[in-house]
Amino acid sequence: MASATLKIADEFLTTQNYAAYTLEQQSVWAELVNRRMPHIEQWACDEYREGYEIIGLSAQRIPDLYVIAARLEPRTGWATTPVTGFMPADAFFEMLEARRFPTTTWLRERTSIDYTPEPDIFHDVFGHVPMHAHKVFGDFLQHYGAVCARVQDKEILERLGRLFWYTVEFGLIRQKGKIKIYGSGVISSHGESESVISGRCEVRDFNLDEVLATPVKVDEIHKLLFAIESFEQIYEAMQQAEARLLP
Repeated sequence: MASATLKIADEFLTTQNYAAYTLEQQSVWAELVNRRMPHIEQWACDEYREGYEIIGLSAQRIPDLYVIAARLEPRTGWATTPVTGFMPADAFFEMLEARRFPTTTWLRERTSIDYTPEPDIFHDVFGHVPMHAHKVFGDFLQHYGAVCARVQDKEILERLGRLFWYTVEFGLIRQKGKIKIYGSGVISSHGESESVISGRCEVRDFNLDEVLATPVKVDEIHKLLFAIESFEQIYEAMQQAEARLLP
């Protein structure tokens, strides 16, 4: 649970100094959210939009990570936990296993409003955290961290990383006969979501074998993504991947 003691990740933990955010940063946050809301309202999956309300996100203010954690923990055991920045894999997996989502506190500048190479608080919170209010998704994410924390083989970790990439980061879901978005990289990116909505990105039914065999590309808008039918499907896919790849 979120109260678990962290060993590897402890050195990367920090605090969110909310008073340090400037009016300019609050303005950038508002612009980022307002740009995304038309897509979110029409194309985000039901679970994301429900989670957005549960954790209390707003265009009016940069989120307070401690307030969000207080809303999440009683529901799914997850907590938004401030970290200093990019973390090594073993520290990241340890935090996921403990249901403590590593969350950066810095916000991109207005000159980088369309894209930043490193995750910021907008990507981490707006993109990821609403889904942590959904029990099945939260259980999947915790199980993923617990499994990967015990894997030493880099090739196996890379293949499991593809499952994470095409679900948590760039996942799509079919709801009510339509393609909806839930992966953080699509939720938080205007370009990625436009590509999906306009049909420029091919969408295939989620197939574990194909997902595990599809390399990750981080330097271009995706031309291929996968749509699940339910969040139970990705939890089951993780269990299947574990059975296939691990001795």
